[in-house]
Amino acid sequence: MIDAILCDNDGLLVDSETLFFNLTRKVFAEAGFPLDSVYWGREYLGNAKHSSVIALELGMPPELARTVIERRNDFYIKCLEQPVPLLPDVRETIEALAGKVRLALVTGSPRDKVEMMHRGNGLLDYFEVIITDNDIGNPKPHPEPYLKAVERLGLKPGQCLAVEDSRRGLDSAHAAGIPCVVVPNKLTSSQQFELAFAVEDRISGVLKHVAAVTAGSVRIPPAV
Repeated sequence: MIDAILCDNDGLLVDSETLFFNLTRKVFAEAGFPLDSVYWGREYLGNAKHSSVIALELGMPPELARTVIERRNDFYIKCLEQPVPLLPDVRETIEALAGKVRLALVTGSPRDKVEMMHRGNGLLDYFEVIITDNDIGNPKPHPEPYLKAVERLGLKPGQCLAVEDSRRGLDSAHAAGIPCVVVPNKLTSSQQFELAFAVEDRISGVLKHVAAVTAGSVRIPPAV
């Protein structure tokens, strides 16, 4: 039985990861350091390397790296003043799930940025629990974000199903003992998801797994 679905945010619900990468690539290129999308997807979204570490690995001097990343962050905040597009099937899927299971949002973004991304779209109203960077001491791929969400829901990991877009998020859910469906995006599609319960092209693919488990035709194995 699935009692709750725990969703990531960036790159799964909203197309913020593309925006963030494009801004990073722009400021890196202006500083003379081209940034490849596959490398970014692997190192930042997969291996959880900070932007500053990636800048240094590309040969950027430390002081320049600090300036470039601060500039990127300023651009990002300004961009979030405009609505960030929802990814395909997101609204319909969340609305459908809300009638069947409890929902939690588990994101590494700060709460103020999450609220900016979803300003005016009403999507956050569907989530009973919202865990952001402000609520944890150890970000993904550490299990703390998911364990915190499970605790606030008053459930056990085996009663939940996580939905992620990246290896970093998958590793976090798996370490927390929560089975995970992965919906890769363009930046994460080259990552390895062998620990996933399933991999889907769109978030709407989660619905069939919930239906199958509810009907008793499929049993989701524990994340071990």
